[in-house]
Amino acid sequence: MQLFASRGYHGVSMDNIGAAAGVTGPALYHHFAGKDAMLVAALMPVSDRLLAKGRECLDKHPGDPAGALRELVEFHVEFALDEPAVIALHLHELDRLPDEPKRKIRRLQRLYVEVWVEVINGLHPHLTAEEARVLAHAAFGLMNSTPFIGTGVERTRRAALLRTSTLAALNQTVEPQRSGGAETTAEPA
Repeated sequence: MQLFASRGYHGVSMDNIGAAAGVTGPALYHHFAGKDAMLVAALMPVSDRLLAKGRECLDKHPGDPAGALRELVEFHVEFALDEPAVIALHLHELDRLPDEPKRKIRRLQRLYVEVWVEVINGLHPHLTAEEARVLAHAAFGLMNSTPFIGTGVERTRRAALLRTSTLAALNQTVEPQRSGGAETTAEPA
């Protein structure tokens, strides 16, 4: 995955992948039909795992959206810091997959987003699902920035910064939209 993330899909050959794995490129064809299949094998289980953990967080905190949110953020921040190559692959290489696996992965991603939407709506019931989805994607943008930030800040500190800023953004009181389209947001306390 690291090769795909650092060089891009078209910048990596089966020989490159084989060399990194300590085998010849052609030996990989005994296990994978090609680079597409390798990318699917890398991304599908991650999408399954994200959704499973998201649902687990919901199940552990029935009626407690704040607790579910804390656990979701903790999990996703750790995932993002542990797997920056996977984040980069999802962001930049997913569209290179064949249609069927791409649809499956996108479906899993949408379901994971909906877990976040449910939690955010639990915290802010006056928001529409679409508004909660905007906040969920904003949180992902913050947490998924890990492949693009330097490592000059110690990992534990990066985790704390990402966790704190994501929770602050999602816990911020968002006023209901006023009639006539004027939007407001409460000032931070």
